[in-house]
Amino acid sequence: MDHRSTEKLFAVVSPGLEQTCADEMLGIGMAQVKPCPGGVEFSGRLADLYLANLQLRTASRLVVRFGGFRCRAFPDLYRLAVRLPWGRFVRADAPLQFRVTCHNSRLLHTGRVAETLQAAADHALGRAAPPDGKAAQLVLVRIVDDAAELSIDSSGELLHRRGYRTSVTVAPLRETLAAGVLKLLGWQGTEPLADPLCGTGTFLLEGALLACNRAPGLQREFAFMHWPGYRAGLWKQLCDEARRAERLCPVSISGGDADAGALAAARANLARAGLTSAPVLQHGPLSSQPVHHGGGLVVCNPPYGKRLVTVEPLEESFAALGRGLQRAFPGWRKALLCPEPRLARATGLPLREVAQLDNGGLRVGLYATAPNPGLGPCL
Repeated sequence: MDHRSTEKLFAVVSPGLEQTCADEMLGIGMAQVKPCPGGVEFSGRLADLYLANLQLRTASRLVVRFGGFRCRAFPDLYRLAVRLPWGRFVRADAPLQFRVTCHNSRLLHTGRVAETLQAAADHALGRAAPPDGKAAQLVLVRIVDDAAELSIDSSGELLHRRGYRTSVTVAPLRETLAAGVLKLLGWQGTEPLADPLCGTGTFLLEGALLACNRAPGLQREFAFMHWPGYRAGLWKQLCDEARRAERLCPVSISGGDADAGALAAARANLARAGLTSAPVLQHGPLSSQPVHHGGGLVVCNPPYGKRLVTVEPLEESFAALGRGLQRAFPGWRKALLCPEPRLARATGLPLREVAQLDNGGLRVGLYATAPNPGLGPCL
């Protein structure tokens, strides 16, 4: 990818976080930002693509739209694909992985589409057969109503994999979702944050990164690092600038959990992120946690029964949760994720729906007490 050319770029985003991600992009200076279902369109140069991968907290993947055309036959698919600028993004010794979806089109055989594109790319790159033995460059292909769109992935592993969380337990919350929840709740690192059901600490970790103004992509690799013309100096410059912008955590961040194993994983993750002095963790159920005076935001992702098994009926579990939050955090804003409004109502808290989100394939609501911008009426 030429560092001087402006490309059409796209951020893949979890449903419900499109506008949140768009706001993030505007905050770091991206251009022509347009949220749409499933992501955010924008444009930029190589430095913008590097910066977006480094700084965005809510995007799942960043891709370059590098080819588009109408096509109804496989010979035409090959003829048009072989003309695409494969060499700008793929080294001659790099294998390719095609992820193909087809809808309402003459070309519906996804396997054959992938084979045809592989042959076209090999010809364009001047190689007789696809190589193996290295990490594959992902190419996303959508054919809808006979219109093909090809995108080169710049991220590699999904962006929720920040590089610090290797210790997980059952049903972990993705970092991109946790960051999105905090942003939807208007938490900017200027008030205390707590999660009394913290598990492996995703809300706490993302909150600490946000409060410290630490770029989420500093501890990982990206697919663009293996492209022809990768500019290591530019990447180092952006990382150095991000590190200079960091600050000490200015607020109290705390968490707890009844599961000692989950807390051990949370501590290990905090250590890998270099955040051992920020969140304070306490072992024990919500009912045994002390009263937190003053104000702040308490947020949690309680067991739903669909991804985690609860011992008591869900309504009783959520009623106990509501009582526990009200006792331990009397003057705090309260927020939680849950799949059904009836469970949010069962807490007895004056919750309002903030957003509908996706948590590991489950549609869940984000509910919070006032004050919070954009809240609907109480449940």
